[in-house]
Amino acid sequence: MVQTLRLTLITERLILRPFTMDDCEALLAITQEPDIFRYFPTKAAWDMEKVERNIQHQINHWKMFGYGQMAVTMRETGQLMGWCGLEFLNDTNETEVGYLLGHAFWGKGLATEAARASVQFGLEEIGLREIIGLTDPLNIASQRVLEKCGLSFTWRQVYFGMEMFRFAIQA
Repeated sequence: MVQTLRLTLITERLILRPFTMDDCEALLAITQEPDIFRYFPTKAAWDMEKVERNIQHQINHWKMFGYGQMAVTMRETGQLMGWCGLEFLNDTNETEVGYLLGHAFWGKGLATEAARASVQFGLEEIGLREIIGLTDPLNIASQRVLEKCGLSFTWRQVYFGMEMFRFAIQA
């Protein structure tokens, strides 16, 4: 088991913290927004069972690796907006920065702010040598987020049965 260096990331507008089971209802609402998974390999809205499994997976991921996807909340209100963080990909032996915010939070630089904090945490505090980002080739907004966080396009490849653009940053 890995010791966690820091459990909460605080930015100008956001607090990123590990998920708890208390986040299930709010996360369910986000994952049921129309088209929220448009660029994900699995496009179907989540039900409560899937939300609970995902949150439990993230809790376990934190225990195993000392990092994981985090609940992204508004610093001023505590409102859950979605998730952002780092996840170890067993299939490729890589760590990916990933994010998903509810529609109401798109186009405000919040994904970039959260992803930048996650990448910095991974490289500077955890000591990862490389972090990747994966996007659907059509997801231009997500590609821009990765670029603003210092990741550069490396190649086009099939991940999770879906053609993806791979971006990466090295320490």
